[in-house]
Amino acid sequence: MLAPADIYCNVLECPNSGLAAATKGWANRRQDMTAFTIHSIDTAPAGSKDRLAAVKKGWGFIPKLQATLAESPVALKAYDDLFGLIAAEATLTPAEQQVVYQAINVFHGCEYCASGHTFLSRKAGVPEDVIQAIRTLQPITDARLQALRVFAETVAEQRGFAGDAAVDAFLAAGFSKAQVLEVVTIIATKVISNYTNHLTHTPLEDFMNDPALRWEDPKGRTPRRD
Repeated sequence: MLAPADIYCNVLECPNSGLAAATKGWANRRQDMTAFTIHSIDTAPAGSKDRLAAVKKGWGFIPKLQATLAESPVALKAYDDLFGLIAAEATLTPAEQQVVYQAINVFHGCEYCASGHTFLSRKAGVPEDVIQAIRTLQPITDARLQALRVFAETVAEQRGFAGDAAVDAFLAAGFSKAQVLEVVTIIATKVISNYTNHLTHTPLEDFMNDPALRWEDPKGRTPRRD
């Protein structure tokens, strides 16, 4: 059982904690863990079939993440609705949205999502130096985007208890109070996808194996799938 302190301890800063030990043992236990079905429209529960059909129509294929989430119609709907709502209505630009998505993917050590959002970041017009800075844990030279990235990481790391100074710095960088909450919403979306991938070991899409896209955690938290 984890000690109470472990629950609030950042794994990256507390390598001897029970939580860190559990994380290190993750890769070794993968072979013994329950397999999750990567659903097709035919195999999905009734409550997920229409949603998967819509995903296929929109994306041109069914990503393995959504195919895995389909096991729970609630989880699939929650993720898909949030992702679509952010894309359609957020005041953060598409590039800024991707900075937040990718910052949290990397913070959570999610190989699947960090690889996929490298593609989506380029499609959204995120400069290549910004993409690489996030992927390699380096500062972003663009001060506004760095402020966005730091705020998102701070909120995630502190479980929301980022503090007034973090909010003030974010607002001082030119962002709005509404965008404070948009960052929270993007983080919530990433909790669904990143945690699902960690728990179910979602296989990478074939296109993610392109060396220009595939991300491997510099901190070694993500087990390789090949």
